[in-house]
Amino acid sequence: MTLDEAARKIWDYHLMKHELEPRELIWALGSLDLRVADRVAELWHAGMAPLIVMSGGLGNFTAEIFERPEADLFAERAIELGVPEEVILIENRSTNTGENVKFTRALLESRGSEISRVIAVQKPNMERRTFATISKQWPELHVKVTSPKLALEEYCNEVVPKEMLIHIMVGDLERIMRYPEMGFMTEQEIPNQVRQAFHLLVDAGYTGHLIQ
Repeated sequence: MTLDEAARKIWDYHLMKHELEPRELIWALGSLDLRVADRVAELWHAGMAPLIVMSGGLGNFTAEIFERPEADLFAERAIELGVPEEVILIENRSTNTGENVKFTRALLESRGSEISRVIAVQKPNMERRTFATISKQWPELHVKVTSPKLALEEYCNEVVPKEMLIHIMVGDLERIMRYPEMGFMTEQEIPNQVRQAFHLLVDAGYTGHLIQ
């Protein structure tokens, strides 16, 4: 297996490939990638849900890039793309996926919103990690996960170059391996070839996003 093949193997594993149908809420989990907000707007215009939550403060990556919370920037982007401001709720305190869940749940409960079926929108390399986190920390919620519809090479750009993305993908996979025993996520089946790809990339030096 080459390094490129290993990277694609892990990229494909992170994608949940869920089939989507209309739900009660579209929930964006913030990041440095405004293309997630583009995907939210696309889903809203397609009638996939009447309500949106943009969730995200300033996390590990965005604290050094953004001057304002991820959720605020995501909301502005969606409004630019024609989504009415009044259908968007903003949770702009969370700094990680667990807090996305905790604070979004609290926001909806404070409004008396009874939400049971959602579409969660994330970066492609965070689909499975997001699904596993929500499934553990909000188990009664029925969630489908999606992301911008881009291949690995299409997704990489000046903000997220391929080298950086591989470091991040490897780290996300390590968290999928280790976080269930810490109580943060549900267990995910990991095929042997995906584990082999992980070890190949770690041995090649893609360790920049591993758990410290």
